[in-house]
This record gives sequence, structure tokens and C-alpha cells, in this order.
Amino acid sequence: MGHIVTEFVSMPREVYTDLMSVNNLLNLFGNRLRTLPILILYLTDGCNSRCAMCDIWRSPRRNMAPEFIDAVSGEIAALHTRWVVLSGGEAMQHPDWPNIAARLRREGAKVILLTNGLVLQKQAQDVINNVDEVVVSLDGGTAATYKAIRGVDAFQLVLDGIAAVRAGGVPVTTRTTVQQANFREIPQIIDAAKSVDATLISFLSIDVANPYAFGPRFADGLAIPVINAHEPPAGALSLEEVAALSAIYEDVFVRYQNDFERGLIAESPAKLRQMVRYFQAVDGESSFPPVRCNAPHTSMVIEVDGTIRPCYFLPQTGKWKADTSLRDQINSDAAVAMRKAYRNGERPECARCVCPLYKDARALIRL
Repeated sequence: MGHIVTEFVSMPREVYTDLMSVNNLLNLFGNRLRTLPILILYLTDGCNSRCAMCDIWRSPRRNMAPEFIDAVSGEIAALHTRWVVLSGGEAMQHPDWPNIAARLRREGAKVILLTNGLVLQKQAQDVINNVDEVVVSLDGGTAATYKAIRGVDAFQLVLDGIAAVRAGGVPVTTRTTVQQANFREIPQIIDAAKSVDATLISFLSIDVANPYAFGPRFADGLAIPVINAHEPPAGALSLEEVAALSAIYEDVFVRYQNDFERGLIAESPAKLRQMVRYFQAVDGESSFPPVRCNAPHTSMVIEVDGTIRPCYFLPQTGKWKADTSLRDQINSDAAVAMRKAYRNGERPECARCVCPLYKDARALIRL
């Protein structure tokens, strides 16, 4: 084994990188991970928004321990981690987030910052200096709707923050969670994002069917909610509203045709039409749209307390242990069993997922 390690150490970087990229692809042929291309870290569960669809802000803030961050950072190169996503809570609420981002980049990873954008303008230079890409929540096309959903009066503040970061050359994606309170403002949301030079404009259905993501939102804890056409879950659209959403999308496809064609709007018309079907399914009038995802084979979520998940929407497979390598922990018996289960269609959460991540062979080789 020693001579193999020596060969890898002395190997030209580009050759080593090619070999690790092949290992990205080999992840898909089994249920043990050779590499971890994408790592999502919940730096903190503190948040300065007061969102209607999330209750994380109600809990006392915890920050990810420095020793855990050091341990994870030290394995970035060995795990061939190419993207680290800083999330939370609100990642920018961690007092040391710029240094954490800088450390991860020194280890060879690119850093994506997921943020509500409330302090984006104030900390724009830290973002420009330490982050490769920003994803900002933009859940309204007007100040009133933004405040109603996010619980803070900060619509213009967020837009100004996006503009400041874009002026520094950092790509910014706006991410809108489409729900009952904002779906009629989709055209205004697109216009607002374009007005501050957003690099990409993305839309996602509100998740009303998963008990694991974004806190314990259901009274029965871990049971998947029963679909009831007479009482759609909070945030979901009624059947009349689903019909209105469909009409809005068809108008958007025509009005913003050039933006779809040049890739400014991330989702294709076909994918946005699937969102209509999702809400129909929530109302009991359709089956859920098919989901294609291999996130548990390409990424891992680690929460502020060290809880390890295969993705945002599946239950934990363990907790970080100081005396065990991250490689071993993401390949624990529970993690391997979870990958096998979702791959075999045995996880009902996956059928209702609003945010699947699929990396094909070409994408994995490029990572």
C-alpha cells in the first residue's frame, strides 16, 4: 500500500485529478462512495429571517464547532470534494464564515454560499473575496409579498446586496420557493432579478410533503403527510390556483422566451410544467411527477450538530465522530443501506421530492 500512496503523491496533479474524476463516476456503480463531489455544511442554525415555511429561527442558535470544520476541511482533497455549499440556518450568521470559506478554497474546493441575502450588501467584500457562487432566496416580486413570506421587510435590501456582489464579479442565482403567497408574482420576480443582473433565475416548489427537511413541521413527527384534496397543506395551491399557475407559466414562456433560450432562467418550460403537476398531486388530482436523482451518490449534508444525511430530504444516517474519518462515516452501514434503499425505490420521500439533484456521467467526469 505504501508504494501506491507514494505514486499518487508524486503523480502530476492533472493525472491525479483525472483518476479522481473517474472515481466520481464509479460512485454510481455501488453504494459506497469513493469520492464526495459535493458537500453541504450547515454552518449554523441561527437565522435572521422569520420565514412562514420554516421554523429553524425559533430555536436557539448553534454554530458548527471549529474542530469539526477543521476535520472536514482536512479531508476535502482526499475526498475529491469540488463544491462545498455553505448553508444553515443563515450561513452568514456564523461569525467566522469568511475564514471558513477561505479555508475550504485553499483545500481545493469551490464555495457556494446559500443565503437569505439580508447582510449580503454589508458583507459584499467578504463574499467577493471568499466565495465562488451565491444563491439568494428571493421569495417575492414586491416588498409586501417578500415581507409576508420571509417575515422581514428587506426586499430592496436583498436586491441591493445582489447588485453589490454582482458588481464584484461573483455569479448570483436567485432561488424562489413558489407557493400560494407568491406564485402570481413570478413575472415580477423575474424582472426584479434581471434588474440587479442576476446570473441565473431559479424556481422551486414549496416542499409540503417531506418531514425531514427544514425542521419538524408535522404534528406526527416523521410521518409523511396524507394528501387531502379538501385541505391542501399550508403554502400549497388549491386546484383553482394551480390552474392560475399554469396560465402564468404559459404566459411567462412567451414573454421571457429569450431568457429561457439563453439559459438565464434555470428551469426549462417542461420542468416548470412539472411544478404544476406537483401541486395537482398535492391536491390529490394527479400522481407526483417522476423524479430523477442520484444525490446520495454524489453529495452529503452535514448539519450544525454533526448529523449526517445523504441529502436534504432523507433521514440521518449517523453523527460525526471525532475519532473516525469522514470517508468512513459517509460509508457507514446506515449510509450504504440508505443509498441502496433509495436506488431500489424503497424511500417514499423520494417520490415527492421538490429538489432532486442528478449528475450524469459527463458531469461527474468534469467535476
